[in-house]
Amino acid sequence: MDAGRLLARVTVAPALLIAAWLAVSLPLLMAGAFRPVPAIALFVPVAAAALWLVLRGRVDGAFRDATWGPVAAVLGIAVAFLVLQVVMCSEQIIVRRDPASYVQYAVWLKNEGSLPIPLMEQAFGGPDRMLYFESPAFYQHDGAIVPQFMAGLPLVLTLGGWLGGVHGMLLMAPLLGACCVLAFAGLVARLVGPRWAPAGAALLALTLPMLYVSRSTFSELPAIVLLLGGLSLIYDARRADGRAADLKAFLGGLALGLIVLVRIDGLRDVLPVLAFAGLYVAHRRGIGYWTGGGLLLGAGAGLLQGFTMSRPYLTYLGASLRPLLAIAAAVAAATVIMVVLLRWKRTALRLRRAGAAVARGRVPGAAAILTVLVMLGFALRPLVQTVRREPATRDDELNVQFIETVQKIQHLPVDGTRQYSEQTLYWVSWYIGIPALLFATLGAALLARRLLRGHAPEWLLPYAMIVWTTTQVLVRPGITPDHPWASRRLIGLVIPGLLLFTVFASAWAAKRVRRLGYGRRVVRTGAVLGVAGMLVPIVVTSAGFLVTRTEQHEVAAVDGMCGALPPRASVVVVERSTADRLLQVVRGMCGLPAARTSSRAAPADVRRVAAAVTAAGRRPVVMAAKREQVAPYGTPKRVMHLTTRQDGRTLVNPPGGTWGLTVDVWIAEPGGR
Repeated sequence: MDAGRLLARVTVAPALLIAAWLAVSLPLLMAGAFRPVPAIALFVPVAAAALWLVLRGRVDGAFRDATWGPVAAVLGIAVAFLVLQVVMCSEQIIVRRDPASYVQYAVWLKNEGSLPIPLMEQAFGGPDRMLYFESPAFYQHDGAIVPQFMAGLPLVLTLGGWLGGVHGMLLMAPLLGACCVLAFAGLVARLVGPRWAPAGAALLALTLPMLYVSRSTFSELPAIVLLLGGLSLIYDARRADGRAADLKAFLGGLALGLIVLVRIDGLRDVLPVLAFAGLYVAHRRGIGYWTGGGLLLGAGAGLLQGFTMSRPYLTYLGASLRPLLAIAAAVAAATVIMVVLLRWKRTALRLRRAGAAVARGRVPGAAAILTVLVMLGFALRPLVQTVRREPATRDDELNVQFIETVQKIQHLPVDGTRQYSEQTLYWVSWYIGIPALLFATLGAALLARRLLRGHAPEWLLPYAMIVWTTTQVLVRPGITPDHPWASRRLIGLVIPGLLLFTVFASAWAAKRVRRLGYGRRVVRTGAVLGVAGMLVPIVVTSAGFLVTRTEQHEVAAVDGMCGALPPRASVVVVERSTADRLLQVVRGMCGLPAARTSSRAAPADVRRVAAAVTAAGRRPVVMAAKREQVAPYGTPKRVMHLTTRQDGRTLVNPPGGTWGLTVDVWIAEPGGR
């Protein structure tokens, strides 16, 4: 196998494998039969068929000149990234934010293979007005517990759990992160050239957001792999012929559509793919039908799972989801109209003439200038706008309190309604550096001009997706604005997209220098120094995080707690923080029924519940964070004392440093045996 073929294959294989796994595991989950034997038995032939059908045959001309040096560099960067992230991998399994919620979701799937999660009220003597069963990310809905998020990442994590337990789930994050680096290098190789693939891999791998999300179980990871791999497959489809082109287009569209199964807001990101497919249909290119078919199948599967198995979550997101669905419907309608107009001879001729006039005129140059002005506008935005959001729900009120706490720690003016969204471009500059941001702006401007002139058609879909999503995220990131947490919103497409533009602009600059008469060695040296110069601010921001371990020892702490709980226990948590963090942990990892008391519950209510548990033939266990909170019900016993570090929180500066984290859990047995 030559170098180019290896690079082409290895950079799309992760997306194909994830798409194959989701394609076989989702139907099993919805049938309540998501178990290791049927899932793996179906996955192996489906994955093998997809890999064989897509990866066989010749490679595109972009890879024919690839040498072993860049390919080895890309693979070396990906392996080094994987090793580093495995060593630094966190153990977020105690529920405080999304990564632990995803792990607990996956733990339940690993053990039970079906949803929803039963309340197990009979273990508490039946329903009681002072007991309820929900906790953050786990809704009590229609007599059961429904996990909050989309099922894509938990389905992937479950495979790791079957292979290696909880640690296997956690190690899926570094593995997926390395796949992100590989997939990005593959897209760079296709659109810019194989020689620039190592630069792209290094730039992305060393950004703090990439390091951050691939040490914990964030949903962005499989979404990035599917997005970058899907774009590469569609690129390859344009260069292929016959059934090979159709198959690559279908699988590329499917990979992009399945992002919706991973992240519901992925629906926004993939809308340009629908218009792209329509454009090819209008020009009677078969890959348009196959791309659109794959996209609709994948996105439809995601929406079906969401509305049938994650309905409370989608209801919670209704204020933003309903407009998104309306926009998706409008894009679909506009795509149909476009196809009709481009196929009707009378309008098609006029549209082609109009397009030719635009390509010859001043519009391409104006678009390039407009690109620069838009970026300048984002840079000046903090001078004219301060974004605030008044709380509308209980979760919003908790976010206000959290932001106020961080503001006090950082000695900032206290205003919990501040969203800091006007500073999003500054967030980007923290993570990729000003040099890379300036080159990204140049690259975007150059591509806007080229595309409007009818050149570089291979860039049409990637450019449309990057510009569409980046603009929306910079305007309204829609996330609690503490860092590095908020950086996860940027890593989904904004940072990879801008870095892709950066590499393109760097290659363009190198070609311009070469045309001035400088020798190849001088140009290569200049390119290497230029990329190294861009890496400097990236590494300055990420250096402290690079070798800092956080969220350690949680697995051992939870195992110790589960081992200390008596058999046939029914756990009643009487304190809010412990219930928020551990209710689903006890239920999923300890395998015991767990409930929490209402804030109105008095000690007499707790004793009544304990008596009902005893009457049901089980052992009541009262749980809380402090000794004195359980002492009224029996002899206190500490079952967890975890001392670790967590990532720090910043609002107006690049993230750095860590905060302490201590978790104590005490139990008592009313009428203990």
